[in-house]
Amino acid sequence: MNSVPSAPSRVVIASRESRLALWQAQHVRGRLTELYPQTTVEILGMTTRGDQILDRPLSAIGGKGLFIKELEVAMLAGRADLAVHSMKDLPMEVPAGFVLAAISARENPCDAFVSNRFAGLDELPAGAVVGTSSLRREATLCAGYPHLSVRSLRGNLDTRLRKLDAGEYDAIILAAAGLIRLGLAKRIAAVLTPEQSLPAPGQGVLGIEVPAERADVIALVAPLNDADSAHCVRAERAFSRALGGSCQLPLAAHAVLDNGLLWLRGWIATPDGRQRVSGELRGSPVDDEALGCLLAQRLREQGADAIIAVLAAD
Repeated sequence: MNSVPSAPSRVVIASRESRLALWQAQHVRGRLTELYPQTTVEILGMTTRGDQILDRPLSAIGGKGLFIKELEVAMLAGRADLAVHSMKDLPMEVPAGFVLAAISARENPCDAFVSNRFAGLDELPAGAVVGTSSLRREATLCAGYPHLSVRSLRGNLDTRLRKLDAGEYDAIILAAAGLIRLGLAKRIAAVLTPEQSLPAPGQGVLGIEVPAERADVIALVAPLNDADSAHCVRAERAFSRALGGSCQLPLAAHAVLDNGLLWLRGWIATPDGRQRVSGELRGSPVDDEALGCLLAQRLREQGADAIIAVLAAD
């Protein structure tokens, strides 16, 4: 049992109401209940604008921040004390008044190829329809598999699987972590390696957002922070932030700890994958954000600004 000065007797977690989001909130509730049996932990389920608008790509309606805003409003209003997010859905700039108080240990960070008929990307015939909601995945597919037809795929994880099962797509690309967490690992036909599809910043990691003034809640969730994952995610997000990373920008960043060093890889591309600059570097984990910024600068020197300018013009 942990002892936190002035630990609240009741804590409310704000969460989206999708099955995966609720799993994530319940997971954090379970961890907190184990640590602080004297604290009652509740979940406030909410529907966000990102959940409501499903007929357009995220990049066209304002980005992943649409999944976050209502949760932050609930915290500011005192209806919730913290929010649990998939880190890949959290905008690179945490709004003023909030802090990222804990970053969880990482689940499998890779993309998953899901299909009822094919075992992997290399088996898909010309014209096969692949669904994804991610410009990063779209750029990866267009560059490596130009013979495929990439189409937008919105909705929560269960909705996407239903669309696949209904025959609307020959295959879809999802985050492996979500499938694993919901006990759906058997749906994965193949896990794409980082060499095949470099993950998004923060993929496979949960983040806990807390109002900056709530020192009691920040202290409460501190034991949930995983230092190694946090170093990697901070490097990935710093890289993305330095390049203006958003849903409108096809960008990948993935870090691991390798023989005591943080190994960061990243790229930025046009949605059709025809223009891309990439790089990698190694350094001390304690320099996580500086390494992310340095890699971003190296990509700018290789021509990243030209790609960003093309995307801004669109």
